[in-house]
Amino acid sequence: MKITLALTALSFTLATMLTSSLAQAEIWSNTEVQLQAGGEFENSGAPGTLKGTVTTFQHAGGWEYGDNFFFIDHSQYEGNNGLNDSSELYGEWYSNFSLSAITGNKLAFGPIKDIGVVAGFNYAPAVDSAWFLPGLTFALDIPGFAYATLNTSAYIHSMGADKALAGNFNTPFAIIDEETSFMVDFAWALPFAIGNTSWSFEGHAEYIDGRTQINNFGSTELESWVLIQPQIRLDVGKLLGMPAQRLFAGIEYQYWKNKLGTKGLDDNTAQFLAVWRF
Repeated sequence: MKITLALTALSFTLATMLTSSLAQAEIWSNTEVQLQAGGEFENSGAPGTLKGTVTTFQHAGGWEYGDNFFFIDHSQYEGNNGLNDSSELYGEWYSNFSLSAITGNKLAFGPIKDIGVVAGFNYAPAVDSAWFLPGLTFALDIPGFAYATLNTSAYIHSMGADKALAGNFNTPFAIIDEETSFMVDFAWALPFAIGNTSWSFEGHAEYIDGRTQINNFGSTELESWVLIQPQIRLDVGKLLGMPAQRLFAGIEYQYWKNKLGTKGLDDNTAQFLAVWRF
């Protein structure tokens, strides 16, 4: 537990330092700490469900030729009677390079207001795996939305098969490599008001095509998955007399069909959400 807390603190400290460095060159920025608590999640490693608490450090910022987005999750799971307890870190980074800004020509047509080249990186230290996600991002012009983007990218496991085979051949059933797949992700934020209260409906929905995982004894075909994580946020700070867009509370719902590519393993849960933006 002490090691986990230390790693979490170190990760969030490094993320804060990185955010401070980025902010010096950014035109705009948005940094948040999110806490999600409650809900039950399917256990991908054993039968049964787990209760989860997720702490997220998230940053988005724009510069002259595009924008960056990254987050780091620390997830703490508890099983029945203390069984299957676990904690893990997970992070994603995406840098988008606006073709309109780079070429000096506005690339807009129909509902698309810009096209960008995106370079993404996902890392899951718990399973010592990373993925590269090169692709295209389409910024959408949808009335009423603060933003809406459609991202299409490859989903490339970072470890080459030859290198992995040499390092992991003596570990039974170790995941050695994956065949390249693809991801489609839609992200959005829709602010709205009810009376004198300010709300936001935001989140993302992703589809990742089925992959083939290779281990020491052959290969396994994984199922394609759909992950949807919408949030409903209330601007609580505004109600308390604080500056607007600072403190939020609400609910995040997660639906994950074929979780981690496992057929029939589905999450369907809601968590309390608290957000501090600075």
